[in-house]
Amino acid sequence: MSGAGPGDQIATIGVGMLGYAFMGKAHANAYRTLSYMAWPPPLLPALVAIAGRDSGAVGEAARRYGFASAVTDWRDAIGDERVGLFDNAGPNGLHREPTIAAAEAGRHVICEKPLGLDAAESYEIWRRVAATGVKHMCAFNYRFVPAIRLAREMIADGQIGEVRHFRARYLQSWGVDSDLMTWRFDRARSGSGALGDLGAHIIDLGRYLVGEMAAVTGLTSTFIGQRSGHAVDVDDAFQATVEFENGASGTLEASRMAIGRLNHLALEVNGLRGSVAFDLERLNELEFAAAESPQPGFQRILVTAPEHPFMTWWWPPGHIIGWEHTFVHELHHLLSAIAHDQPVTPHGADFEDGYRAAVICEAILRSAQSGVRQALEFAL
Repeated sequence: MSGAGPGDQIATIGVGMLGYAFMGKAHANAYRTLSYMAWPPPLLPALVAIAGRDSGAVGEAARRYGFASAVTDWRDAIGDERVGLFDNAGPNGLHREPTIAAAEAGRHVICEKPLGLDAAESYEIWRRVAATGVKHMCAFNYRFVPAIRLAREMIADGQIGEVRHFRARYLQSWGVDSDLMTWRFDRARSGSGALGDLGAHIIDLGRYLVGEMAAVTGLTSTFIGQRSGHAVDVDDAFQATVEFENGASGTLEASRMAIGRLNHLALEVNGLRGSVAFDLERLNELEFAAAESPQPGFQRILVTAPEHPFMTWWWPPGHIIGWEHTFVHELHHLLSAIAHDQPVTPHGADFEDGYRAAVICEAILRSAQSGVRQALEFAL
């Protein structure tokens, strides 16, 4: 990371990235966008190196996204002295070793969720990375939806009163193709199915909006046991009930088999004095109901005004933003933490948050297997 210069010079930070597909594209777009939209950025990201196993594909990604070089070994990206931030957007099975190696080489790190294949691996990643003193973030990007941030502020300000209920669902349908076999259906490479892939997001949002969870009871289902001749050993769907430490109760649901649902994440928080509700398919809106309002039911808040979270970077009121902008907000937050030596938490998820989400996922699996409520225990 270079030092800030005179006048309007902005300090830069070199970025090395693992992964060039779905999440790699989202992160690369965010680095480029925040460089000129969130002006002036806390640090100017310089896209140094991108890593992937397929030399042709990663080379094309480097040209397309604007990275200076492409490498087929992630160690080369970490070893490049120009890199100050390592971005792990690779598949779940590649989260542990590269992330730890980058931190131990002195690079700040961001890693996609789930942090590890299981709770034990997530704990190791968290503790070993934290011991290095670098900044670390687990990429729960939905914390950076303006409507979600507004909901957090309203709950914290007491606008809905003491929280009583949290309910969330995350539904997709791409898993209905029985001939489709990817690493996401292989426990050795993914850790779990819909639970870790989708459920981790709504578990994190429950912790972010309501507070720590104390116990869970879960049910998992695998509807397609064989895909293209390979046995499937992860869940296609799960449901869980949740008990929060503050006395609130909750329900969670995720599925990759919900026909008609492409990327449906919805949640609702009910309190003593009101409720807030959010639907990702209406990303720019938050619904609010107040018990004392003369108008019964939910009222829509269009979260695009200048006073709303993150909106000073974007457009005039009423001009909506999209899913890709959540990554701009997320990475800007991480760069600010690095530039000003500030904590990533509470609004960003650090690796402890990633570990806690993994513990809760694992407890839901144990409950589904045993039929017994699981009290949550975290190693600190």
